[in-house]
Amino acid sequence: MEWDVTNCAAAAATPGVPLERAASRRAWLRHGALLGAGALATPWWSGSAHAGQRLPATPVRQAARSAQALLQGCGLPASSIGVYARALDAAEPLVALNPETSFALASTAKLVTSMAALDLLGPQFRWRTLAFTRGKLQDGRLDGDLWIVGGGNALLSSQDLLQWMSQWRELGLREIAGNIVLDRFAFHLTDSDHERTPLPAPDRPHHNRPDALTVDEGVLRVSLQSGRSGRMEVQLDPPMAGLAIDQRLVRKGGCSAWAQWEDKTTRGAAQLRVQGQWSAACGRRQLAAFAPLEQTEFSHRAFAGLWAEAGGVLRGRVIEQTPSDRPGRFPLDEDGLTQQPFAVHRSAMLPQLLRDINKTSDNLAARNLMLALSRGFPARAATLPAAQARMREWLMGQGLLPDDVQVENGSGLSRGERAKPRALVHLLSRAWQTGQASSLVDSLPVAGVDGTLEHRMRGGAAAGQAWLKTGTLLDARALAGYVRSQRGGVYAVTALVNHPDATRAVPALDGFIEWLARNG
Repeated sequence: MEWDVTNCAAAAATPGVPLERAASRRAWLRHGALLGAGALATPWWSGSAHAGQRLPATPVRQAARSAQALLQGCGLPASSIGVYARALDAAEPLVALNPETSFALASTAKLVTSMAALDLLGPQFRWRTLAFTRGKLQDGRLDGDLWIVGGGNALLSSQDLLQWMSQWRELGLREIAGNIVLDRFAFHLTDSDHERTPLPAPDRPHHNRPDALTVDEGVLRVSLQSGRSGRMEVQLDPPMAGLAIDQRLVRKGGCSAWAQWEDKTTRGAAQLRVQGQWSAACGRRQLAAFAPLEQTEFSHRAFAGLWAEAGGVLRGRVIEQTPSDRPGRFPLDEDGLTQQPFAVHRSAMLPQLLRDINKTSDNLAARNLMLALSRGFPARAATLPAAQARMREWLMGQGLLPDDVQVENGSGLSRGERAKPRALVHLLSRAWQTGQASSLVDSLPVAGVDGTLEHRMRGGAAAGQAWLKTGTLLDARALAGYVRSQRGGVYAVTALVNHPDATRAVPALDGFIEWLARNG
């Protein structure tokens, strides 16, 4: 479950109970009084032409007031909540609360990145990682270096690399007499590009920074396996060549082991300590996941470990290619001509990449995808300013104003990534009309079914009928996407909460989606 929250909205905890019944008459009257006192932002149905007038109570207006009362049920200030819900075949919203206020998007920013990528890159887009032989390959031996030029594939896994390295062997490469040279030409990033995002830390791997050539997103997973002889084996994924493991396990009946990363020991080198109690009956279990090393060191150890696991021989080392001013991504041969790759690894196509990003809210992959929007990528190195400029051009092309939606890195980690609820629904509505709508919708978590919504809204009207990107920061909670109502209508919806106690609003947000699925 994404969050543990206090249930402050009875309707959210009782699937199938109409929100009108779940909210007490006293609460409804209290929120009605707030509405009359101007504590809530002016809703869409009371425009300036009707200022000071009492509008007739139509069913739509009553429904909208009921929804707003629910959203206020946790006691957060009205100014901290922004909601906009509109049927895709309607001109006016069903519910609008602070629709023109800019809110931090949290991970719903990934929706904007996804929509822009589908439009600008197209569904056939793939990340490509290239291998070049820099020397003569004869009788399985490369008398020179093997260059690996990263293409920004944030989802390149150790299993992908093992399969790719097996293809190298099928192509006749078994031994590298020189070095494996890692080339990160595809991204040109500076420290200022990360100023507004959290610092990476070993216990926060989801804060790892974009990298043109990464393995397993820079995350080391530590597992413990009991062998046939009863011997305990520490398994690393990816394998880390040269990493010292300090195993202090005791063979006892319990299964209580843990892993601890130590940046420096008395020898001045990093090591992994594994200790606790373990027995043959414990089987296999993952103990921890770290982001413990600088990306360059992590990649060096991983490539060396994986090449050895694939049965290859490396006589040299894994080293880093120094920054190059070459005009394109492909290196030049000894005659100054563009060299063709020895082997190419292709990622899944964009629709599958979006599923991987949005279902699990993958920050690193979203940031790498944002960089891929940089004009000229991958032939020309991507920069964050270039990607931001192209995103702004795209947003204006969607009919938005400059302050409607701001995207900095594409993941939502920065509080500078903001949007007005009305503007995000505008983008969702336009996306629904394109040929890529199914790719977007299929990438979103489904209420009560999978992704970050697997354990939310189960058993109610929204289960299986709401496709929503979630968003979480310390002071923000968000939902945005599509909801199909029991009457058959489909709504584009955005619900954003920015407040130090934003977690209190989660039951109300879920309850609002339930209400929309039941009453829309």
